[in-house]
Amino acid sequence: MLEAFRKAFKIKDIRKKIGYTFLMLIVIRIGSQLPTPGVNGEYIKNFFAQNTGEAFNLFNAFTGGSFEQMSVFALSITPYITSSIIVQLLTIAIPQLEEMQRDGEDGRKKIAEITRYLTVALALIEAIAMAIGFSRGGYLEQSDSTAVYVMNIIMVIFTLTAGSAVLMWIGERITEKGVGNGISIVLTINIISRMPNDIGTLYQQFISGKTVP
Repeated sequence: MLEAFRKAFKIKDIRKKIGYTFLMLIVIRIGSQLPTPGVNGEYIKNFFAQNTGEAFNLFNAFTGGSFEQMSVFALSITPYITSSIIVQLLTIAIPQLEEMQRDGEDGRKKIAEITRYLTVALALIEAIAMAIGFSRGGYLEQSDSTAVYVMNIIMVIFTLTAGSAVLMWIGERITEKGVGNGISIVLTINIISRMPNDIGTLYQQFISGKTVP
């Protein structure tokens, strides 16, 4: 396998695709560390330390730890995955969408465009719910000014929505200019990025005998 990879890397076009994909993955990891403006990082850290579970750990793995840190990529590509499933199901129920799917490249482009719009809409809904929930819990930056407090909520909503849209765009660019299957690669790199932390947790729990908070 290593020999096949070495031979493939000698081809200029493949090198460019691998290099482009690698750069996009770096952007993803940088974005995963950027805090969302208006969020109180210390409160969020304490909140997630007290609220752990299988569902939370699974979603946090999908986001590469971005959800736990409430970074700009906290929503990850889950809105895109959800919208893709919804559109695929709607193609069965709506004849117009089914026709688009059969129209070849033009039809697929139209369906992809619908999926993008639906992704942004779902990301916006999730961001609003998350921002309102955290604001009620006091996890956003507090201010004596109502106008400033409301602006903080709006800033969180637009930041999370934009972060999800950017990840969708990165996934599509990897598909187009990189090695392909961009959304799957984004999801994979997020899961892989959590492996060192998960291995450390397993070691502390089952080998060293320490209790992980």
